[in-house]
Amino acid sequence: MNEHHDTGHAPRLLEPVTTGRSSNGDHGTTSLPPWHMLPRTIADTGLEIAQLLGLLMKAAYLHRTVTLAVLIDTLKLPAVVVNEIASVAVRERLLEIAHRGASDLDVRFRLTDAGYTRAAEASARCSYNGPAPVTLDAYVEAVKHHSVSHGSVTKADVTAAFHDLVIPVHLLDAIGMALNTCRALMIYGPAGSGKTYLAQRLGMLLPGAVPVPHAITVAGEIIQVFDPLVHVPFSESEASLARRSLDRRWVLCHRPVVLSGGELTLSMLDLRYDRTAGFYQAPPHMKANNGIYIVDDLGRQLVGVDDLLNRWIVPLDRSVDMFTLQTGVRFSVPFDVWPVFSTNLEPSELGDDAFLRRLGSKLYVGPLSVDDYREVYQRTVADFGLTSAETVFDFLVDSLHYESDMPLLACLPRDLLRLVASGVRYHGHAPQVTQEGLLAAWQAYYGLRASAEGMPPASNRHHWSLDQRTAS
Repeated sequence: MNEHHDTGHAPRLLEPVTTGRSSNGDHGTTSLPPWHMLPRTIADTGLEIAQLLGLLMKAAYLHRTVTLAVLIDTLKLPAVVVNEIASVAVRERLLEIAHRGASDLDVRFRLTDAGYTRAAEASARCSYNGPAPVTLDAYVEAVKHHSVSHGSVTKADVTAAFHDLVIPVHLLDAIGMALNTCRALMIYGPAGSGKTYLAQRLGMLLPGAVPVPHAITVAGEIIQVFDPLVHVPFSESEASLARRSLDRRWVLCHRPVVLSGGELTLSMLDLRYDRTAGFYQAPPHMKANNGIYIVDDLGRQLVGVDDLLNRWIVPLDRSVDMFTLQTGVRFSVPFDVWPVFSTNLEPSELGDDAFLRRLGSKLYVGPLSVDDYREVYQRTVADFGLTSAETVFDFLVDSLHYESDMPLLACLPRDLLRLVASGVRYHGHAPQVTQEGLLAAWQAYYGLRASAEGMPPASNRHHWSLDQRTAS
């Protein structure tokens, strides 16, 4: 598989939910889910006034005096709701109006001494200072509404999503069928075969927009969910229609693709409480809800593979995961992801039959056929602005790969040609791939010394079976 990128499908924005009865009792009308409805009152937010008041006071604490516009932008709540919260603070003599202009938004508030003390205490307990959270019930409803299980893909969808990759047709078909089962997928094969890149590209099979809350609240605690390193918001032009009515406590995003690698530990799969900050971070698979969660290099984590796999048994069975707050409060959230496990190990080497039974598919990604390898090579040559004769490619396959028993792995053309291109620039040569340049790149890449014939010593050669050489 080569590494050409694509923007994927056109976005499908959020749709209202049609129900049998509206709030006023009429049949056949359309009601909006909670992430579509702008709250018009404190009650509409689903939050306690004490929590909203604390958030507003902490926002004001940063400035001592603060405008209504800044409070609106910080809390991501409509002006009418922020004004209602501020009015409560004024009545309790925590805020006072320092300035009121001609427009409704031209208002500046100032903390009183009592307000400053209360805001300082609130900030010390929890330093979260951002958008108001949404309720756990609203979050659960949103995740279920946009469940990955609601979609399906066709052969045309898969072909379109992967049209720029060199990948066997049978593997594409297996991927599409695996997604339609909504069960976990394991991709296994040798290092460098393109497993991780393929897994990350699977996100293109789940187009559309999903609402991701900045944070949720459970038993008065804050859990931050939106992560700018994970979630990719839709642009204003893509999401303009949906944003008109979207509660700004939610961010309209592409379906997430979250990857955890060898750094993964069991503790990372639980809520992470920051004692200094006083609030929680959602674990990676919770951030991946409504999308794909990839566990890369399975078997190379610091935690034992049996312990790690056992952690997934209940979520894979019941589609829910349980968490516990520092206060002892337990709650569940949907486990609504397409789990993808990537490993260099054979499935039988994992040694956990209970886990393997819960996998929908186990797909092998191995060396490329010569024709596919040639296509990857030619595309990569063009990417680097080089030229290459067919005899040079034949030299790469016959004199380097086959003679050294090295499989035709998808990563090698790019890795080798990057070294060739670097050498061309260094020596000031014409941008052409030569046998000498490839041989020098091969030796540098594998850290090998050339023999008298210019080939790596036999003692450094890797085993490669005949069927791998001739695989199609």
